[in-house]
Amino acid sequence: MLTRRKYLKNMAIMSAACALPAGVLRAIETSEIITREIPASGEALPVVGLGSSATFRQVAQSEDISALRSVLAAMFDNGGTVFDTAPGYGASEAVAGQIVQDSARTETVFWATKVNVAGRGGGQADPRLAREQLEQSFRHVGKDPIDLIQVHNLADLETQMPIIEELKAEGRIRYIGTTSTRTSNYPELEKAMRDYPLDFIGVDYAIDNRISADSVLPLAKDLGIATLIYVPFGRSRLFSRVSGIELPGWATEIGVESWAQFFLKYIIAHPAVTCVTPATSKARNMLDNIGAAYGELPDTATRRKMEQFIDALPGG
Repeated sequence: MLTRRKYLKNMAIMSAACALPAGVLRAIETSEIITREIPASGEALPVVGLGSSATFRQVAQSEDISALRSVLAAMFDNGGTVFDTAPGYGASEAVAGQIVQDSARTETVFWATKVNVAGRGGGQADPRLAREQLEQSFRHVGKDPIDLIQVHNLADLETQMPIIEELKAEGRIRYIGTTSTRTSNYPELEKAMRDYPLDFIGVDYAIDNRISADSVLPLAKDLGIATLIYVPFGRSRLFSRVSGIELPGWATEIGVESWAQFFLKYIIAHPAVTCVTPATSKARNMLDNIGAAYGELPDTATRRKMEQFIDALPGG
């Protein structure tokens, strides 16, 4: 039976799809989604997922969360599974968890959340509070085990990492890791990658922010650590730089239909990238983003051409 809720959700996704270039939908319909294996297990993940900071977080804190239902449905219905969130993202974790449970998608989603109860300025975490926060995440997500929990922003690893290691050993967490989106913290991130049995890291990487590709991503590849990529658009920075500029004609040769796909396909083509998780609160953007996970990816020469094109723009 088609309920009113399902009808409205389907209409929202259809409206979003109609606003996209035909090539985006054609690629999704005629090819298989690109996946990458988690080195620790060989499990394959789609290379584009969904983040829950930025506008997703803003909508999650509002009274009307219908847009988020459509965003999550757009991801799931087009091959995506990875949802990245954190207790620090306001109501995102709780709201998304309820949406997923309401739609009976709990086992479909690859849940990636975080723990961080360390004091401001990197103070020491309270183990009791860390455990309470983790139990709250289990309640929000409605899934035990949770697929991935990472120590957020390298916060007091000495206290919080042993806790998630313990939960992994108990079978309540499938994968563990840590994150950092600050260049100044990369040395600490690299040390953590060597010192702890990490399955994942989360790090920032974009076509105009390639610093993590110098050492962090190659190290992840060498150590067999999966990567979630954050801030792939520089929040809104990249879209501001290309505002009013048409896609170069040669971009269509690799199936690029939008600037979002230009930026995402560049990232996905890096061999150390497992999944990129751009945040959005619009189903149209979700469909556009996941379109980058279909079709061809740029080779080394094309990636260099993409870099040169963006580097030559104002604001670089």
